[in-house]
Amino acid sequence: MGRNSEKDVVIIGAGPAGLTAAYELCKAGMRSVILEKDTAVGGISKTVNYKGYHFDIGGHRFFTKVKAVDDMWREVLSKGQMLRRSRLSRIYYNKKFFYYPLRAANALFGLGIWNSCLIVLSYLWAQVFPVKPEDTFEQWVSNRFGKRLYTIFFKTYTEKVWGIPCSEITADWAAQRIKGLSLSSAVKSALIGNARKNGNKGDLIKTLIDEFDYPERGPGMMWETVTQLVTDQGSEVLLQADVEKLCWQGDKVTGLEITVGQEKKTVTGQHFISSMPIRELVRKLEPAPPLEVLKAANMLNYRDFLTVALIIDQPDLFKDNWIYIHDPAVKIGRIQNFKNWSPHMVPDESKTCLGLEYFCQEGDGLWTMSDKDLIELGKAELELLKLVKASDVSDGSVVRMPKAYPVYDSTYADALVTVREFISQLGNLHLVGRNGLHKYNNQDHSMLTAMLVVKNILGAHYDIWSVNADQEYHEEVKEGETDFSHELAVVNSTQPRVPQRVLP
Repeated sequence: MGRNSEKDVVIIGAGPAGLTAAYELCKAGMRSVILEKDTAVGGISKTVNYKGYHFDIGGHRFFTKVKAVDDMWREVLSKGQMLRRSRLSRIYYNKKFFYYPLRAANALFGLGIWNSCLIVLSYLWAQVFPVKPEDTFEQWVSNRFGKRLYTIFFKTYTEKVWGIPCSEITADWAAQRIKGLSLSSAVKSALIGNARKNGNKGDLIKTLIDEFDYPERGPGMMWETVTQLVTDQGSEVLLQADVEKLCWQGDKVTGLEITVGQEKKTVTGQHFISSMPIRELVRKLEPAPPLEVLKAANMLNYRDFLTVALIIDQPDLFKDNWIYIHDPAVKIGRIQNFKNWSPHMVPDESKTCLGLEYFCQEGDGLWTMSDKDLIELGKAELELLKLVKASDVSDGSVVRMPKAYPVYDSTYADALVTVREFISQLGNLHLVGRNGLHKYNNQDHSMLTAMLVVKNILGAHYDIWSVNADQEYHEEVKEGETDFSHELAVVNSTQPRVPQRVLP
C-alpha cells in the first residue's frame, strides 16, 4: 500500500465546501490534499460540458448576504467572467403559468376570482385556528398560507421533490427554506412591490431576489478555477479518490485509507475536513463506532437527482431561467433554460439547451432507466406540457447525482444529534457542507461552514452548526443588508461543544 507525504489538512470532497476550505487554508500558508471520488470537481455545483453545451446539476445562483463569501467569488473570478442576470421563474400549474414570486393580477386571473376568494378565506381561517403543535411541513405551510393555497402550490411539487408525503417532512425544512414568507407578505409584495415602508431603508423587503450573479460558463467555472489556484500553491487534488476507511483512536482521526484508481494509499494529516454524507462517514469509521451511533447514521436519508439535458433546434423557447412543474401528470420537477442563465452556455445561437430535473431514489425506476429512455421520456413530457415539440429535440445527455438532498423526515433530528455527540469527541475531524452536516444549505452557506472550520483550525471557536440555522431565509433581503455572518454564535469555551438535543 502506497503512502503519500503528510499534509497539514486532509479534505474529503471537492465541492464548494471542500474547495473553499482548501482556498482559505492556502491563504493561511497551509497545504491540503483534497480527495474527490467523482471525475470532476464542484460536487452538486459542477458544470457538465456535453459537446460544447454547458449545463448545471440544477441551477446555482451566485447571491449571498455573507460578505466573506461574496468577496471570495470576486477574488476568484474576474468581473468580466461573472454576469449579472435578471431572474424570471414561473410555476406551471393546471396548464397555466404563474409568476414566482407572485404577481397579483396574474395569480387572480389564473386561479379565478372564486378560487382566490376561497384561498383568502382559508388563510384567514388558518390565522384564527392555526394547527398546533406545528411539527410538519404541511402544518407549517398551511398555518402561513392557508390549507387551500398549500394544496395548490406546495403539496404536489414538494412531494415530487422528496418522494414522501408532506406530513412526513418536518417543519424544520420549511422554516429554513421559506422563513419569513407568508400569504400576506407575498400579496403585499405583489401589490406594492419594493415600496419603502415609512421611508425606512431597512424595512424594504424584496420577497425573493430579482437579480443574481452567474459565471459565464456555469458554477463549475468557479470551482475549476479554485482547484487551479490551490494546486498552484502546493495543495493536491486527487480525483476518483474513494475513501475506504477513516481510522481513529482515542479523541482523533489518525489517517485515511483510500483507493485512487487501482492503487491503495494511506493519507495522514493533522486535521481532517469532511463534506461526504455523514451517514457514509460513520459507516467508514475504523474501528466501528458504538452500535447506537451506526443505527442513528443509518436513519439519515437522502434524495437523489438526475438531469436530462436536451438540445432543442429552436433559438428561443421561453424567457424563464427555470420553471417549477406542479403537474402530477409528468415526472419532471423543474426545467432549467441554460441559455437564459448565460448565453455562453450554448455554443450555437440557433439552439437551446434545457435541463429537465427528476427527483428520485438511487436504484428506483427513474434512476436505473437507460439514458436513451430518459431522453425519450423528457421529450415526451415536454411535448405533453406543450413547451417543446419532441421532433425539435436533436440530442441529449443524462447526469445522475446521488445524495443530492439530505432529507428532513420525522426521524432525522434525533438521529443527527446522536451522530453529532459521537463525532464531537474527535477533535481533529471537522464537518462542513450540505451533506457533511446533513443540512439543506445553499452554496454560500456551505462555503461559510468551510471558512469557519478553517478559522477553528487556526484557533477560533465558531459553532459550525449554527450556520443558516437562525438566519433569515437567504432569498429574503432587506435593502442595505450585506453580511449576516456576525449572527453566528461564537463558542467561547475551548472544550468540545456537545450539541443540545434540539432540532439542528
